[in-house]
Amino acid sequence: MSRPAVLFPLFAELETLEGVGAKTAKHFAQMGVEKPRDLLFTLPHSGVDRRLLPTIRAAQLPAVVTVEVEVGAHVPVRRKGAPAKVFVRDAETEFQLVFFHARGDFLQKQLPTGQRRIVSGKAEIFDGIAQIVHPDHVLRPEEAGELPAFEPVYPLTAGVTQRLMQKSVAAALARLPELADWIDPALKAREGWPGWAAAVRAAHAPSHLADLIPEAPARQRLGYDELFAHQLTLALARASLRRGKGRASHATGRYQLKVLAALPYQPTGAQERAFREIAADMGSDKRMSRLLQGDVGSGKTLVAFMALLVAVEAGGQGVMMAPTEILARQHLEGLRPLAEDAGVVLEILTGRDKGAERAAKLAALVEGRIQILVGTHAVFQKDVAFHDLRLAIVDEQHRFGVAQRMELGAKGLTADVLVMTATPIPRSLSLAQYGDMDVSVLDEKPPGRKPVKTALVSAGRYDEVVGHLRQAVAEGRQAYWVCPLVEESEVVDLTSAEERFKILRAAFGEAVVGLVHGQMAAADKDAAMADFVAGRTKVLVATTVIEVGVNVPNASIMVIERAEIFGLAQLHQLRGRVGRGSAESTCLLMYQPPLGEGAERRLSILRETEDGFRIAEEDLAMRGAGDLIGTAQSGLPKFRIADLERQAALMAVAQSDARKLLHDDPGLTSPRGQAARVLLWLMEQDRAIRLITVG
Repeated sequence: MSRPAVLFPLFAELETLEGVGAKTAKHFAQMGVEKPRDLLFTLPHSGVDRRLLPTIRAAQLPAVVTVEVEVGAHVPVRRKGAPAKVFVRDAETEFQLVFFHARGDFLQKQLPTGQRRIVSGKAEIFDGIAQIVHPDHVLRPEEAGELPAFEPVYPLTAGVTQRLMQKSVAAALARLPELADWIDPALKAREGWPGWAAAVRAAHAPSHLADLIPEAPARQRLGYDELFAHQLTLALARASLRRGKGRASHATGRYQLKVLAALPYQPTGAQERAFREIAADMGSDKRMSRLLQGDVGSGKTLVAFMALLVAVEAGGQGVMMAPTEILARQHLEGLRPLAEDAGVVLEILTGRDKGAERAAKLAALVEGRIQILVGTHAVFQKDVAFHDLRLAIVDEQHRFGVAQRMELGAKGLTADVLVMTATPIPRSLSLAQYGDMDVSVLDEKPPGRKPVKTALVSAGRYDEVVGHLRQAVAEGRQAYWVCPLVEESEVVDLTSAEERFKILRAAFGEAVVGLVHGQMAAADKDAAMADFVAGRTKVLVATTVIEVGVNVPNASIMVIERAEIFGLAQLHQLRGRVGRGSAESTCLLMYQPPLGEGAERRLSILRETEDGFRIAEEDLAMRGAGDLIGTAQSGLPKFRIADLERQAALMAVAQSDARKLLHDDPGLTSPRGQAARVLLWLMEQDRAIRLITVG
């Protein structure tokens, strides 16, 4: 299956456009523009009003003005480095045009004395006289039609000027094909959206500022196209996963009932709902691809373990993967008592298992003697084979994009896949990232989880904080102290973990304070964590390594130093490390005054609420989608036009539309399906195209 011929002109070399040579093409490549199609999707970000005024007298200067003038006297350059000046007069007043480094007779040719010209540029007052330095445009009156009343302003890079950008876009627009529409006709009519080619032209020819906002019909239409192509890709991935031979794993309740009977509390309604959804998916012969999304402390571990038991009850095995060894070991600690209640065999496999010990585990796994395996990505190395793998659980999904999920499926495993994340994600982003999956949300806290008291403390009150900590340690409680950097940096004044560890150890004594950060050897890190978990150390100085998943019920104080530099979601994750036991818990956000507006808003939101989903929505509003989950490692696509903050509602529409189209036309063979194939080529969704081909 190859690219449709109608799109060839848009995917040609950039040099095939008039006025673009090899050197210019290199400059364009710096901004991700490598073919005419990329120019079409690089929209203006603002505009300049260039409507013709009778005079500049009434204008509020400084401002961009466009007026017809009569050219007067030229004032030559008096000394080296000084500018040349040309006096001009509009209908009511005289002003100057100023030029630096004007060569030879360039100005005489462009602005002959006594003739009329249209000039446009930024006018300002200098030494009491109005002037325009280097006008943007100088035209003959008969060329006035060439100047748009509202001129689009494009993003630029070194070597690319506005004029070059505008000419290149115009050349790309000349190649615009008329394409059959892939949008549902009812949706298009309801929203009043233009056709695709008309929308592209309109987006590049705004007539006022309102045409530049994401809500403008042309921009909304183009943003929707991008989201729809993305959701179509995810829907195809989902369909291909479901087409892959699944196996029905029927729960018998044999092990689950033992665990539920041993629990000291009743599962929440949200946990029970998630159990049911997962068990139903596993019981069907289609492969499960489900996301379990829950805030800090909402009880995901229990839900995951019940899912693993379904696999075991059906005569198979389950595996749970965590992104780091610390987390894998912690899952082991959390799941071991539950496995004992159920009477199933649970083991761990990490990169640290070597030699005979590793060989013994691999043999037990392939013979089915290990029923549940916990580990890092090491569980998917080539020599690891299962007797009958029914369920793979991936923890902390935002480190794992769609591509890795598809890879997991491509291992030829017929296993169901459950992904867990403790990062509450706003709906629009969760659809962008997990649109190929079904979602179960844990939105209730288990009984007995006490709220965490959050307070803002200025760095000047450091001694008070240490005093508070000393008292807590004397009462037998434990605390985390989180620092932003590992080593002191000359450039940035942030207290490092190493430095803080030395100071606190001097204050509390040698064996009381532990240290853990990302640059330590794995064995040292694990030893430090183990000491803290066992209560041998009382204060753990750490970097954000502990952000995800560490569970120490006795830790009831969280100090976050320089809290103002952390993101909202990160602060919320860190705070979630306390409040896991019976004691009242406190989170102290230490900041360096004065606080900037953004930092103050972040810290205030955190003080007001513990609702992770509300915090995530606020974080999205403040930081934008790319920053929120670190686009690079998140599997989140980079959209050129779609605005995930301001067009969030379009994402849900795009998802249901894409799923419905595939449900009605799985092979995309209808006229609308064929148009959607062209859209996938246009949006470079090559993976989706491969999936259709394979399908």
